[in-house]
Amino acid sequence: MDFTPLIAEAATYARPIRTSRYCEAGGVAALIISGSGRKYTGVCVDFACSVGFCAEHAAVAEMLKAHESTIEYVVAVNSSGEAIPPCGRCREMMWQLDAKNCDAKVILGDDQSVPLRELLPHPWTAKD
Repeated sequence: MDFTPLIAEAATYARPIRTSRYCEAGGVAALIISGSGRKYTGVCVDFACSVGFCAEHAAVAEMLKAHESTIEYVVAVNSSGEAIPPCGRCREMMWQLDAKNCDAKVILGDDQSVPLRELLPHPWTAKD
């Protein structure tokens, strides 16, 4: 499958911004396609006080506002428009959100994806 359009769409949100000397955002953007086919996006936010969140967290929050929890596809991109794998915290968060997300396809390149379960520390099989 060609994931180039999804990567390009996510990249439109990866536009770094510095709102103050204490806050940077948008260096990474994420796009999620939910189980229903809807798209949700988010950007990372980093504060000097060490509080912040990843782009995937922001996209999941948008998805939860629509009362959805299953992910079909997820892609994160840096400000150069390159697909990057979710960090360990995001991988765990997506699994804990809904065990079905172990089968979510994580987009790693224009024609490459892997199930989330392959990026977790060990093969998660829980279905609860």
